[in-house]
Amino acid sequence: MNLEVIAAPDSFKGSLSALQAAEAIKRGILKEVPEASVVMIPIADGGEGTVDAFLASVGGIRVPVRATGPLGGEVEAFYGILSDGRTAVVEAAAACGLHLLNPSERNPFRATTRGVGEILLHAVSRGCRRIILGVGGSATNDGGSGMLRALGARFLDEDGREVPEGALGLENLAVIDLSGWLWPSGGLEVVLAADVKNPLCGPNGASFVYGPQKFPPDAPPSEASLRALDGALERMARVSAEVLGRDMSGSEGAGAAGGLGFAAMAFLGASVRSGAELVLEAARFDERLEQADLVFTGEGSIDRQTLFGKAVMRVCGAAARRGVPVVALAGSVNAEEDVLRQLGLSAWASIAVGPSSVDEMCSNAGVLLERAAAGMMRWFNLGRFLAVKTHRGGVHQAGGC
Repeated sequence: MNLEVIAAPDSFKGSLSALQAAEAIKRGILKEVPEASVVMIPIADGGEGTVDAFLASVGGIRVPVRATGPLGGEVEAFYGILSDGRTAVVEAAAACGLHLLNPSERNPFRATTRGVGEILLHAVSRGCRRIILGVGGSATNDGGSGMLRALGARFLDEDGREVPEGALGLENLAVIDLSGWLWPSGGLEVVLAADVKNPLCGPNGASFVYGPQKFPPDAPPSEASLRALDGALERMARVSAEVLGRDMSGSEGAGAAGGLGFAAMAFLGASVRSGAELVLEAARFDERLEQADLVFTGEGSIDRQTLFGKAVMRVCGAAARRGVPVVALAGSVNAEEDVLRQLGLSAWASIAVGPSSVDEMCSNAGVLLERAAAGMMRWFNLGRFLAVKTHRGGVHQAGGC
């Protein structure tokens, strides 16, 4: 009987995309069990790789577009139009991601989400009527104000002058003028793909929880800087509530991407879904599990954070409900066994071979992952061999699947 395996990894950030990781796992499996049937389902949680994960699962086209980058310069961005022709998948990070900046350039007071709005308008101009907006990996903390500017909003101070872009300008915000609003008033569905549940403001909000990573590594923020960022978002929330007649700042996901989630919910009427669940639904993951004997998953690092809504956790949960064993491979495994069991893993391993630097592992990640997958398949085959041999009273012949 052929072995049915699903390869459903997230990206190994800094080294492999989710699709490249799935391909490496598949090579490793087939090296050990050539007759196995391997289905590749690259996954993502709304951040980088989300567009490619959707396109790999359901087909469609990748659309290049020039957009405003996080610090105002033009960048080569993209989005996806799925095979139905009406659904666009947008990664906010394509326009305002941390990866677009050198570490020394990071500045959440200046960074803008304007490019995200430009991509959204481009998708609408191509006839898309459902937008999946993935958030994650942003360099911004502007409450989504840059995105709203691209959609026609004006952000004014008490004297009616435009305030600067970024969180810095929000400190003097008095009025949000929607008289030039460009976003269609009906017929559009926006889905915020986010596994972040943080509100916009406060100790659990965007600034205090995610703000520190948006500063240069050698110049971490002071408490006063984080309070200033949080205060800017509080002002954004207050003025937005005056314009819209409702306050969405406390909603789960409002703090995603430095408040981009807030702007999408408050001004675009976005609903919020787990990004990983959306990707798995598009790939018909539950349906494919019905025929699966084993699932491989993985990401750059498996740790306690993996328990909090990450894509790997979603894969494990779905497989556990079907009783399908899951193997996880990662650049590093930094969790106690009880955490890994809580995830629902049957086995796990780091792809590292002996003492290795991060740079060495990143440069050889594909080979290391392929090797680790092959090693896991050897152990899996041994377990199947022993189980069958015991069941048959010792008459099973070695070498079969």
